[in-house]
Amino acid sequence: MRVGILGLMQESNTFLPATTHWDDFANETLARGSEVCTQFADAPHEIGGFFEGLQTAGLEAVPIFAARAMPYGTIDAESFTRLIDTMCEELKATGPLDGLLVAPHGATVSQEYPDVDGYWLHRVREMVGPDLPVVGTLDPHANLSPKMVEACDALIAYRTNPHVDQRERGKEAASLVARMLKEGLRPRMAAEFPPTAISIESQCTEESPCRELYQLARQMLDEPGVLTNSILLGFPYADVPEMGSAVIVVTEDDLPQARRYARSLAAELWQRREAFVVPMPGVEESIELALKAEAPVCLLDMGDNVGGGSPADSTWLAHALFDKQVERSLITLYDPEAVAQSGKVGIGETIELCLGDHSGAPNGGPLVAECTVQSLHEGRFTESQALHGGFSVFDQGPTAVLTTSQGLTVVATSKRMVPFSLGQLTSCGLDPASYRILVAKGVNAPIAAYRTVCKTFLRVNTPGCTCADMTMLNFNRRRQPMFPFERDTTWEGSAV
Repeated sequence: MRVGILGLMQESNTFLPATTHWDDFANETLARGSEVCTQFADAPHEIGGFFEGLQTAGLEAVPIFAARAMPYGTIDAESFTRLIDTMCEELKATGPLDGLLVAPHGATVSQEYPDVDGYWLHRVREMVGPDLPVVGTLDPHANLSPKMVEACDALIAYRTNPHVDQRERGKEAASLVARMLKEGLRPRMAAEFPPTAISIESQCTEESPCRELYQLARQMLDEPGVLTNSILLGFPYADVPEMGSAVIVVTEDDLPQARRYARSLAAELWQRREAFVVPMPGVEESIELALKAEAPVCLLDMGDNVGGGSPADSTWLAHALFDKQVERSLITLYDPEAVAQSGKVGIGETIELCLGDHSGAPNGGPLVAECTVQSLHEGRFTESQALHGGFSVFDQGPTAVLTTSQGLTVVATSKRMVPFSLGQLTSCGLDPASYRILVAKGVNAPIAAYRTVCKTFLRVNTPGCTCADMTMLNFNRRRQPMFPFERDTTWEGSAV
């Protein structure tokens, strides 16, 4: 039995003026046929789980197409058309299939299609017909749509944030397809969409209130007939009608049961909505807290969350650490110009640089400082552990490690880089544990990597296109009413 594998993944921040292009996928992941296996089979990614799960079940994996780009702005119309046309051409050329495993992200937006994932999943369903088993995975930051649900027999979201179980969820999806093909299993899926959006800072599954909600979801898996369930926490940096939370329950040939349990789980999420709204310290308060906390301290720069599509060049925290002359502090900034200038003067030389805030949006203003070029690097590194995002190979481009007399170390990169691995620092000869304060440009994702060295984590409410307070963003297309934007929103949930 032949099971095809498809993937199209990008998290689109619609509040960025810049767009994501074909080259952004080509420079990250744009694989056809056997290239999909080469790039993903051994990776801690759901597509890697697809391959392993199908092999375990004795089914033939048929890699077709996989594209992935770093989180950034909306995909431009021409690039999206080219992506979809390429995917469909590869699928058509594959020949007859017995099943299909798909890996959308769930929060992808193009200029023409706000619900990219619903669109391409429907295109695929039309091509393979209504009876072919189609099972997919989702990032829990997905803004789930009814079209995504309609196009698939089952969808399974990761259960962790930071995302460390992606490969396991891929294996689970492959096992479900195998049961459909070998045993005649008939999954029935239902989804509920409580009118609430959850800010990123409250989406860590290891912390309350997510922890208790996910415990309830796991308990539900012990109920007879329940095959799987998922909580979609949502991606608030996409101004689309689908933005917000959702839940999925998949049962064994019992749609009424799936609907009851989905309603019950959604009601539990809704009842906890106030707990997801938490106070957030600003820049100055966070520095003061960090100086009193057990070191090393990781400051999570929420307004410049690269995993949410930000420019990676915000300097709010850099200015504060520099001005307060915090010794043994470190920040990473996307600044190709600073890297180029550092390369020209060479290691050991001192140069005045305007660091950061080159992306166009107000991001704190450049940090003007005399810097010594400590070292220069290619910027390529690998990660052997299963950390957030399923990445194992990274390239932040030519990189310069710069030190200032005020105690601040700046790692300047020539490519935007998500802080998913300490290899970002150790590959540059830096010891993260030797610093008092480290700034990671993320919210929950960096915790999986940085917890090995940091004793304290503080989320900082910095300004930016990924600011923690989503009510400050200018939404035009979201659902209304919706909590917490309209605090008096009502919704009738029910329990089993």
